Amino acid sequence: MSHGHALIVAITSIWNFMKKIVYVDMDNVLVDFQSAFPKLSKKVLNEYENNKDNIPGIFALMEPMPSAIESFIELTKHFETYILSTAPWNNSSAWSDKLLWVKKYLGEHALKRLILTHHKNLNMGDYLIDDRLKRGADSFAGEHIHFRTEKFPDWPSVMKYLRSKEHL
Repeated sequence: MSHGHALIVAITSIWNFMKKIVYVDMDNVLVDFQSAFPKLSKKVLNEYENNKDNIPGIFALMEPMPSAIESFIELTKHFETYILSTAPWNNSSAWSDKLLWVKKYLGEHALKRLILTHHKNLNMGDYLIDDRLKRGADSFAGEHIHFRTEKFPDWPSVMKYLRSKEHL
């Protein structure tokens, strides 16, 4: 190995070590939860009226949020990027459906980067992009980018903020 090549390998290793960590929630951040409803029968919607996240197979029916896929891919170029989501405890299909959704829409960009937990605060990182304050998001040690709020209503606003703050 030449000295120049060794230097490039060393710099790349240091860069990867120094990259900041970003966690991205799935439901209503990457994934449009509401997009599944038109694909379900009225009978099913009525049966699970107060517990729609427990509908078997519902997570496999959802579409991406606008600009979510492109934004996630851009994040992977600048950050160690992971998906940090919660799956309903009483809907066992949700756990596998979330993995299948990630594989379908994000592919290699999210390979082995899906974390399912009910305690998001246990993960260490710099940013958490999440639309809720539950499941530990409110006590996350890094910065919580509160998605679907006045400050961060959508993906373009999140990306504009991160590009500016991180000088991307």
